[in-house]
Amino acid sequence: MKFAFIIDPLSKLNPSHDTSVALMEAAQALGHDVWVTQAQKLTVVNNQAWANLEKVQLIPAELVEGRWVVSERWYAISDTASFPLEDMDVVFMRTDPPVTIPYLYATYILDYINPKKTQVINTPTGLRRANEKMYALQFQEVIPETIVSQDKLTIQKFVEKQGSAVLKPLGGKAGEGILFLEAGDRNFNSLVEVSTKWGYEPVMVQTYLPAAKAGDKRIILLNGDPMGAVNRIPTGSEFRGNMAVGGRVAATEITAQEQKICALLKPQLQQDGLYFVGIDVIGGYLTEVNVTSPTGIREIDQLNGTCLGKDVIAWVEQTKLADEL
Repeated sequence: MKFAFIIDPLSKLNPSHDTSVALMEAAQALGHDVWVTQAQKLTVVNNQAWANLEKVQLIPAELVEGRWVVSERWYAISDTASFPLEDMDVVFMRTDPPVTIPYLYATYILDYINPKKTQVINTPTGLRRANEKMYALQFQEVIPETIVSQDKLTIQKFVEKQGSAVLKPLGGKAGEGILFLEAGDRNFNSLVEVSTKWGYEPVMVQTYLPAAKAGDKRIILLNGDPMGAVNRIPTGSEFRGNMAVGGRVAATEITAQEQKICALLKPQLQQDGLYFVGIDVIGGYLTEVNVTSPTGIREIDQLNGTCLGKDVIAWVEQTKLADEL
């Protein structure tokens, strides 16, 4: 099979951390061809989505004494070509957020792939539907108290009622721009003004969950089913557990409550074509649903001795085979 990955430039990826690299390594290990491209290299020609692609050969990272060891030159480009993405069996759309206007335009181009010929993960319509912060709002029974607003007074009243809260930009990633708000903070007005761009952009505000001190759990879901999890624990004076801001990772189990959350999400994820997803859970509450380029596979494999990338590729193989029968 031929796999295409729409990703950020290879030179900017971290092979010891990025899930995209783990998936590409798994596809190669299972005998498939791996091609890469970027969102800005997509076009529509003759009513088909085309791309300028590069064929990649990877030197897989190795787990040595609990750490990923990566070759200095971990990839090589063996061929370049321009052709319809329908020539691929599978296309993984894994460009990192934020979801900008050019990102959305790329999803519109991906609409011109015939889904009967090529599977797109995640689907363009699903990516457009699922803002990673707001998608969780439809599951009210399992999220913390939450508002979305750009109105300073509305946000102030919410924070005063809750005592403390977490403010999140709707388009952020990796913990960027997340703020801890407390009632009576003398910087409150300025923090909200900057975050909302002076009342122009809405933000999400959630009640602060004290359980965040014990970790922010990332659970990886494949076709709605949980396949592994990692706990991200804040370090030092940092209240965020995101790995990008120094959060410490630890092995963890998926609890009965978290299984219920996954089961609740599964039908909607499947309906929206969101096959590979990472959800964030704190203290038994769903806080985010990550669909653009969810990460965590490297850390889960490192801590548990698994190979989730191969499980994902094997699922793709089975899905394609079932579609052909």
